[in-house]
Amino acid sequence: MTETSKLAKIDRAIEDLEPLEKECTLCPRNCRVDRTKSPAGVCRSGAHASLSHGLLHHGEEPVLSGGSAARRGSGTIFFTGCNLKCLFCQNYQLSWLGQGRTVSDAELASLMLDLQDQGANNINLVSPTHFVVAILRALRTAIVRGLEIPLVYNSNGYDKVETLEKLAGIIDFYLPDLKYLSARLSKRYSGADDYFARAGAAVQEMFFQQPDLVLNEHDVAVKGMIVRHLVLPGHADDSLALLDWVSRTFPKTICLSLMSQFKPCYRAPEEIRRPLTPREYKTVVSRAQELGFENLFLQSDIFEPDEHLVPDFSRPEPFRWKK
Repeated sequence: MTETSKLAKIDRAIEDLEPLEKECTLCPRNCRVDRTKSPAGVCRSGAHASLSHGLLHHGEEPVLSGGSAARRGSGTIFFTGCNLKCLFCQNYQLSWLGQGRTVSDAELASLMLDLQDQGANNINLVSPTHFVVAILRALRTAIVRGLEIPLVYNSNGYDKVETLEKLAGIIDFYLPDLKYLSARLSKRYSGADDYFARAGAAVQEMFFQQPDLVLNEHDVAVKGMIVRHLVLPGHADDSLALLDWVSRTFPKTICLSLMSQFKPCYRAPEEIRRPLTPREYKTVVSRAQELGFENLFLQSDIFEPDEHLVPDFSRPEPFRWKK
């Protein structure tokens, strides 16, 4: 795709989505608040992006952070606020407490370009759903100024299909969560009993746009999709049911990242206020292997205590990288 055609798609997306912020219906919450006047809604966000950190992240899947031949890292931008607000969120300092600073579109564009200059493999937008319009405005400026690396949409999965459709031809790589199948669990832990209905449809739209994992000569992703699923303690049965749905819905070539790095954070209820056990995780991994998924990303040794990549966003470097 030429730069001109991508800019045209961005312009159309901004034209279609920007008016929705005045009575916000950008995500499934449908808060219908005017975010152009002040921060509002479930996400507690205004019309300009608010962010905490922009850094080279080495803890994403190898095709994003880079393997042995490309250790440059993923150019990750952590946005403040969230439209889902999971009780156990490890990024609660951002999603719940709102730590961060509001930036102009020009500042966000400059951050993207700075990460590219540092050698980032991609621009990785963490929790982009509620700031999609500001991101598009900044992206337009960044592309005109020379941004060339892939754009990663790293979301909680609670996205609206109608919004995602506007991003076709703009987003190079989708990295959604698929957290729950059970409406009971999603209501208890994320206050959204419609999570699976919304996220399931969103992931299907993402896959429709970017179905194939395409790697460059360094085995770093150029485009595609990885669906993430964090196994919750005591709820491996929901994970198994979710895998069965994925198997029925998508080809076996779909990329799945099965995560074991759960650590009880913030307001995690008592029944999940413990680490995941190796047995629980292995039960889910075994089902994925039995179902024949061909592209699995696993965290087989994550149970060592110092292996949990739980960030502290009050520090300049929020992650404790393994040496």
